[in-house]
This record gives sequence, C-alpha cells and structure tokens, in this order.
Amino acid sequence: MSDFSEDGQTVMVSHQEFKDGLPAGQFRVIVNPERARKYVKHRLLLTALVLPIIGSGIGMAYFGHPLIGLALVLVGVGAHRLVAHQAPKILLHMAAQDARIYYEAIDFEILEVRQAR
Repeated sequence: MSDFSEDGQTVMVSHQEFKDGLPAGQFRVIVNPERARKYVKHRLLLTALVLPIIGSGIGMAYFGHPLIGLALVLVGVGAHRLVAHQAPKILLHMAAQDARIYYEAIDFEILEVRQAR
C-alpha cells in the first residue's frame, strides 16, 4: 500500500511499512518541531504531571524545607524543558511504536514521510 514518488515528495505508507523501513533508511522523516512539542506535551499529559511536582516544591519551601522545595521545582521545570527539547525524537519513537499516533501525526501535519534518495 505504498504511493512512492520519485521527486522526494511526501509518500503515504502504512504503519508497518514505516516501522520496517525506518531503521533500514528507506524513508526520510521531517518533523515539525513546534507542533511536535505541543502534541507530545498533550499526549504525555506533561502539564498534569509537572504541575503537582512544582507545586509540592513550592509548598516544601514555604513550610521550611527550601532545599527540598528547590530540588522539586528544578526537577519539574527541567523535565518540562527536556521533554519540550526532545519532542521530535519522542514523537518519532512513539509513531514507530503505535499506529494510531503515526496516523494522527500525519493527519495533523506534524510528521512527513519522504522516500530516501
């Protein structure tokens, strides 16, 4: 179920073909980094995970444990920034593992698959 083009344009391949051909270098994948950040943050529920950590850190600092509080705030902010920075790689890994994410990423124009030359 491939629709390959000769001039490096976007190709439509099934998830299984993508999963098999990606490690072999058959495809060149282009990821929109800004959209990938938003999608990965949403998909991983990052805000819902990081906010309680930062809030707990602020609470710990307020109630007399500033070093523990600072550590929790830094962990929360660091995790958020790390995931945002690595979002294209995370999305590519998620798309290779899950067909639904692969098709969503293509439909939302986050991921573009091209034939390698």
